[in-house]
Formats: sequence, C-alpha cells, structure tokens
Amino acid sequence: MNYDLEERTKKFSKNIIDLLKRIKKDEINKNLIFQLIKSSTSVGANYCEANRASSKKDFKNKIFICRKEIQETKYWIELLSRSNPETEEDLRKLWKESHELTLIFNKISTTLNKK
Repeated sequence: MNYDLEERTKKFSKNIIDLLKRIKKDEINKNLIFQLIKSSTSVGANYCEANRASSKKDFKNKIFICRKEIQETKYWIELLSRSNPETEEDLRKLWKESHELTLIFNKISTTLNKK
C-alpha cells in the first residue's frame, strides 16, 4: 500500500475549503473561517517543506509546526461546529481526520526525538 501523507494533507485542506465555501459569512463565522483556513492549509504546506528540508533540524522544526497547526485546526473546527450546527456532521468528519493527522505527526515527532 502506497501511503502519501503529502496527498492526504492536501486532500484535507481541499475538504476544509469545500466546506467553508458553504458556510454563511456572518460576523462570527468570518474570523473562524479565516483562522481555520490558515491553520488547516498550513499543515500540508509545512509537511511538503519538511520533506524538502535542508537538514534534520529543519525537518524536525517543520514537523513541529505541522503538529502545532493541526492542533489549532482541531480547535477552530470545534468552534465552527458550535456556530454552525447544520454542518456538524461534516465538521465532525474533518475533526476526525485532523485528530488522525495529529496522531501521525505526534508519532513522527516522538520517533525523531528518540534518534
């Protein structure tokens, strides 16, 4: 089985974008959408950068940023779900994927710290 985390994080970002296009742009949602789009798309971008890192230290730093951004993404998804109960099921799926990505990046970080 070919497992491509770059593709998975990109697909995650695209799924976030697709959902956010459907959410009403009121005063509460505007900031939540802005924050969520920044953090969720940053995960994949930083993972791509990690894979092209110039050193092990650079790689570890980018993975740390991925961990931080995916945790932040989970936070914004929860808040957006609160303000948009009609999209709760879709957001629950995205939260589940963000949780799985959190576990993956935590595992990568743990492995790196053992070396």
